Amino acid sequence: MAAQEEMITPKENENGMEKCYENYILIDVGANLTNKKFGRDLESVIQRAKDSGVQKIMVTGTSVKGSKESLRLTRIYPNTLYSTAGIHPHDAKSYTDETWLELRRVADNPECVAIGECGLDFNRNFSEPEDQKMVFRKHIELAIELNKPLFVHERDAFTEMIEIFDEYKGRLPPVLVHCFTGTYEQALEYLNKGFYIGLTGYLCKDKSDTGVRKLLENGSIPLERLMVETDSPFMYPNTRASKLPNHVKDGLTERSMTFLHRYCTFQRNEPCSLPAIVEMIAAFMKKNPEDVALATSFNAMKVFGLS
Repeated sequence: MAAQEEMITPKENENGMEKCYENYILIDVGANLTNKKFGRDLESVIQRAKDSGVQKIMVTGTSVKGSKESLRLTRIYPNTLYSTAGIHPHDAKSYTDETWLELRRVADNPECVAIGECGLDFNRNFSEPEDQKMVFRKHIELAIELNKPLFVHERDAFTEMIEIFDEYKGRLPPVLVHCFTGTYEQALEYLNKGFYIGLTGYLCKDKSDTGVRKLLENGSIPLERLMVETDSPFMYPNTRASKLPNHVKDGLTERSMTFLHRYCTFQRNEPCSLPAIVEMIAAFMKKNPEDVALATSFNAMKVFGLS
């Protein structure tokens, strides 16, 4: 009750009212904060994220070592950072039974809210496809065992991924297709399976008529299946991209642009770029950014059980 009263009191003061409502309420479901690019100023990065409206951040685990580090960060920033635990398909070749037991111990912690980043990547094939498939199945089985959602990566492996998911039909936990960059038809297939779609600054790169933009423009993705993420330090949202429609650029507020251009670069994206991503999604969908922010945050809290 006390918290509610604190939020109501700014109504007596116009400046307080503006301060209370100038931010969106956002959750970044995927940021690589264990990346060495954040090694020197992580505390400032997290504070900037909060200042921009990002209330909570899920720190992606992409290896056993990285998953341990992600979990460690959740202890330093409780109720702000949450972690995932997984082995990226690029590193599937590094799998051993011993390291898998380590990963399982990490995944069993309450601060770890998802299994992954896991999946298939046949774009670069840093690990052999058969190794990737084996390790991906291990992640799915662990997610089922621990009853935790799956945080999934897929590149140029859509058909094989669907085939593996179909092996577990009726048993799958919630699935987030992280950093979706596929086609309109692929997104519909994921949505038909009840999966969630995670969108990033890739919106600025997508120049196709059959990808993410089409998905948003024709209303094919319902807000209740959408989540937002920065994939920091990657996927910088280049709002100056020539292919970005004018009505989308016009939907960007001065506030979100200040955070984006002052603190983020192509070399190092930050979670504070999330408001700009949400405003672009809203413009493509012809919706209010506040509605997109609230819906995606609700989805993240519901699926990942964030406090």
